[in-house]
Amino acid sequence: MPPVSARLPVSDRLPVFPWDRLEPYKATAAAHPDGIVDLSVGTPVDPVPELIRTALADASDSPGYPTVWGTAALRDALTGWVERRLGAAGVAHTQVLPVVGSKELVASLPAQLGLGPGDRVAFPRLAYPTYEVGARLAGAEPMPYDTETFAAGAGGTELDPAGLKLLWLNSPSNPTGRVLSGDELRAAVAWARAHGVLVVSDECYLELGWEADPVSVLHPEISGGSFEGLVAVHSLSKRSNLAGYRAAFLAGDEAVLGELLKIRKHGGMMVPAPVQAATVAALGDDKHVTEQRERYERRRAALRSALLGHGFRIEHSEASLYLWATRDEPCWDTVGALAELGILVAPGEFYGAAGERHVRVAFTATDERVEAAVRRLAG
Repeated sequence: MPPVSARLPVSDRLPVFPWDRLEPYKATAAAHPDGIVDLSVGTPVDPVPELIRTALADASDSPGYPTVWGTAALRDALTGWVERRLGAAGVAHTQVLPVVGSKELVASLPAQLGLGPGDRVAFPRLAYPTYEVGARLAGAEPMPYDTETFAAGAGGTELDPAGLKLLWLNSPSNPTGRVLSGDELRAAVAWARAHGVLVVSDECYLELGWEADPVSVLHPEISGGSFEGLVAVHSLSKRSNLAGYRAAFLAGDEAVLGELLKIRKHGGMMVPAPVQAATVAALGDDKHVTEQRERYERRRAALRSALLGHGFRIEHSEASLYLWATRDEPCWDTVGALAELGILVAPGEFYGAAGERHVRVAFTATDERVEAAVRRLAG
């Protein structure tokens, strides 16, 4: 074996970090006399709800190490929310696991599951880039698939199960906002179980449905009342404005979560104790979620109307925090044209070659910045 200094860096397995390519367009947009309207990254901008900040502050005197599996209060909050919001029944503490933000989990999951060379990881052809990153970090083979794979009559025929160990679902989708139907989810679960493939469903935007009602893979009508071979990923970043807290969790197959718990204990992957307390408060309150949804719904409506009036076509976008828009031109041309108006958006190419003629427009900016974008698009 060659010495470490002679081996290729692990980063050589990865694509160029996509957001670095947006910097010149960001500089153009920032030069606008009225300032930049940054709709490129779906980062929350509204205040963290007071009850969550209070819970965080009240738990700030936490000198000891937290546990990887979380406090009993946190596990009660997680199981209670999964039952109440996802429609599952009888969820046990062994079927939930807090994690340090969902991106860390997505990027590290294949390696934590022991995947490597000879194994394959499947994810939607248009997708959050970190699914591919996680496969490459583990040395596994990335395997994009079309979202329509599990549509009526398709039954997963596009997917070759040979060597496939992990199937990512993402509904609502980032970047497109597409929501998988109950029939599609049932077909995916049935196909994966028939071929011994673990399903991990990224459901971070589940509470942000606008023209569709997203359903979890853990709902008994999808899972058949069993979590076997199923794991759902949830985050508080979007629903509760907690991106800065790095608060997320898994729910599902206790055998899979039990193995992850053992590994994460060795790695010291612990959610900080104050964040655990804040999570309990966030999951126990629906009022702030409703209020935040109302903000996003107003911003979405305003931007959608302005984009349509500017000659865009909006596709999918029935859920999530984004509008998947196109003018039937290369995405970088669209990015450049909008940057001249002081509006920064994400090129669809960031999410796969199939997005090369689309842009992703986030509606997470403040009301004032959204109004500025609407004026510029109308101008």
